[in-house]
Amino acid sequence: MSPAIYAAGALCWRVVDDRIVVLVVHRTKYGDVTIPKGKVDPGETLPQTAIREIHEETGLKVGLGLPLGVSRYPLSSGREKIVHYWAAEVSPKAIEQSTFVPNNEIAAVEWVTIKKARGYLTYERDVEILDAFDGFLRQGITSTFSLIALRHGKAEPRGGWDGSDASRPLTDRGVKQAAGDVPTLVAWRPKRIVTSDAVRCVATVAPLAAATGIQPHRTHDISQEAYEEGQGDVRSVVGKRIRAGKNAVLCSHGPVLPEILREIALATGTMPGAYLNDAADLDTGGFSVVHLSSTNPASGIISIETYAPAAV
Repeated sequence: MSPAIYAAGALCWRVVDDRIVVLVVHRTKYGDVTIPKGKVDPGETLPQTAIREIHEETGLKVGLGLPLGVSRYPLSSGREKIVHYWAAEVSPKAIEQSTFVPNNEIAAVEWVTIKKARGYLTYERDVEILDAFDGFLRQGITSTFSLIALRHGKAEPRGGWDGSDASRPLTDRGVKQAAGDVPTLVAWRPKRIVTSDAVRCVATVAPLAAATGIQPHRTHDISQEAYEEGQGDVRSVVGKRIRAGKNAVLCSHGPVLPEILREIALATGTMPGAYLNDAADLDTGGFSVVHLSSTNPASGIISIETYAPAAV
């Protein structure tokens, strides 16, 4: 059997005259109305593909929000196509800076109400993605933000290091992991980077800081040293980020990550469970994206996505 074809896209949305409208595209070649999406290019992750395809098809630069689901359907070739979707809130600035012009692939883009989109979309599988988004709206969940728990890249082992544990640097593999994570991490457009003050964590977020222009905030409160000595203060770090309600990356250590996930759950009134341990059980360079509601904090943790480290 031929391998499946993977693709990714996003349901773009914004508020116009106090109503939520979503973006559909009219495709030239197929004469249909659909949600913007496209195939994964070699070396891309699904989140990378989603934001690239949105920009190519609609001229909009967006960041990803909640995952909305996966569509699977057979192609005429007999291969299966698997498409991952997210929600993506479109800012007024992105609208102003849109570069879209009709072309051989997309004849037009159109903002419509959810009701109109439901009867407008050509494919039932697209309506299912729209319904998933509408389901969140009915729960009072519109704007969201993400806290990304990132484990530092591969570091020099303790046994072979003469200096302090906090001074252990990344290995060559760890350096490559840190750089390789950046194209995926920026899909959520982080506004803040908070890192343990250990050298291996600071080095892990350095490529992300360079790519985004964000100055990382170093803190001993989420370091492994402070955690092991009982001097850490994960709660205050997490609480500050949740109160800010902005996308943020928190880079820390394997033993500290379960505490970070637990504090996110407690701060949002979410029932703890084994799923938190799963989200914290990351390989070096891996990360989990925790989605929270800006408009309805009582919703707690809405969903968690976990990503393996970049292949190096």
